[in-house]
Amino acid sequence: MLRKLSLTAILLGATAVGAQAQDLRIALQSDADVLDPDQSRTFVGRIVYTALCDKLVDITPELDLIPQLATDWSWNDDQTELTMQLREGVTFHDGEPFNAEAVAYNINRSQTLEESRRKSEVASITGTEVTGEYEIKISLAQPDATLLAQFADRAGMMISPAAAEEAGADFGLNPVCSGPFAFDNRVAQDRIVLTKFDDYWNADEINFDSVTYLPIPDNTVRFANLQSGDVDIIDRLAATDLEQAESASDIEVASAVSLGYQGMTINVGNGDRADSPIGENPAVRQALSLAIDRNALNQVVFNGAFAPGNQSFPPNSPWYDQDHPIPERDVEAAKALLAEAGFEDGVTVEVQAPNSPVPQQVMQVVQAMAAEAGITIEITSKEFATMLQDQSAGDYMASQVGWSGRVDPDGNIHQFMTTGGGINDSGYSNPEVDELLNNARTTTDTAERKQYYDQARDILVEDLPIIYLYHQTWIWGLRDAVSGFTPYPDGMIRLEGVSLED
Repeated sequence: MLRKLSLTAILLGATAVGAQAQDLRIALQSDADVLDPDQSRTFVGRIVYTALCDKLVDITPELDLIPQLATDWSWNDDQTELTMQLREGVTFHDGEPFNAEAVAYNINRSQTLEESRRKSEVASITGTEVTGEYEIKISLAQPDATLLAQFADRAGMMISPAAAEEAGADFGLNPVCSGPFAFDNRVAQDRIVLTKFDDYWNADEINFDSVTYLPIPDNTVRFANLQSGDVDIIDRLAATDLEQAESASDIEVASAVSLGYQGMTINVGNGDRADSPIGENPAVRQALSLAIDRNALNQVVFNGAFAPGNQSFPPNSPWYDQDHPIPERDVEAAKALLAEAGFEDGVTVEVQAPNSPVPQQVMQVVQAMAAEAGITIEITSKEFATMLQDQSAGDYMASQVGWSGRVDPDGNIHQFMTTGGGINDSGYSNPEVDELLNNARTTTDTAERKQYYDQARDILVEDLPIIYLYHQTWIWGLRDAVSGFTPYPDGMIRLEGVSLED
């Protein structure tokens, strides 16, 4: 059944401020998790943050780092001190001033909040020094080539210290940032509503009175809402709907190759549920990987629109390890691996997957392929945020999940593969991999960094805590009344300069 949106309810806040008020309606593939940059981890949450929480640094569509709340920055000679000049005249949504003290507070919170998932992203920072109202010096234990890229994401999002202190770990229930829109209200699995912040430093580029994010997991329903005009932009237009969308006179399509991946995270050391054949034995994981025809998966589910993958970096990335190309499907080799591991009669693997059509289709195709090698896959469907909670808690055997990708290669691998990494839900731990990935953070020499990543891949291709499947292309559908939208490889929906011509 198609979801019928209540425009009266959605537009209530906007109509109260006048007949000309505009509400931009964006349909998301799933609901965001907690709206606290230090605690959250969902892709759609980051989409909401682009309107809610400004960062120290942003990126261009070409992936260059550019100023946002920090207007300039410089390093000392040995790359262990970063000095940032901050934007003046910025206020948080509660009226509190943004300044160097606020930046110091945010960095400390990311490092010390018990629930923080940003700890590994800012682990190189040993201290901060406020050297002026709008100047801060950040000291590092060693050079960190990833830090500026981290500041272009959640680790660089600035929240109000006063609001954070008052709310503690519950900050995400009523987040207070400094972006172009302020939090208004949220109904779980239904909508997130933000209203324009009149005191925003770049308010002239904001053309809406409010923006409403609507989680609609079903691709068909999401596209139907775009066709009917009930939403203005949809996140992740399905590849199967691309031809129809491109032929529609009142719909525009925008796309960008993503930085991330999709795959299966395996519980190898995260609690009791790691005690399974696939969790305990790398040969079983290797057998499952060999049973999958990644090219066929791409054709069947995505009409060939995405790219098959077997690493955290896509094949067209300069960081991709060409010594480990995408493996051809080899069912007999998969069976042989199972037999050598003592599973001649096969194994059963429970895989949790989001309760939206595409992940379910992906797992159904993988399920059919794996069965031919003697691997029985039982698919457990879960709401996405619930699935992530269970994954973090170790209450899973395997999980079909992905990552939206980061500008710096570290963001696609370090926090997933290092011992105690912020999103290491597999519970994987290998001291040699830890050393290699930590070393890759300490040099700005691209060739040297790639050597470290390649050496880590030599190990990870055997251990396989994540079985990579494909790399998607971000595809957005927009009503033709929307203008000024720019596609970015990080998949975010930035609203500066976007307008609605109704």
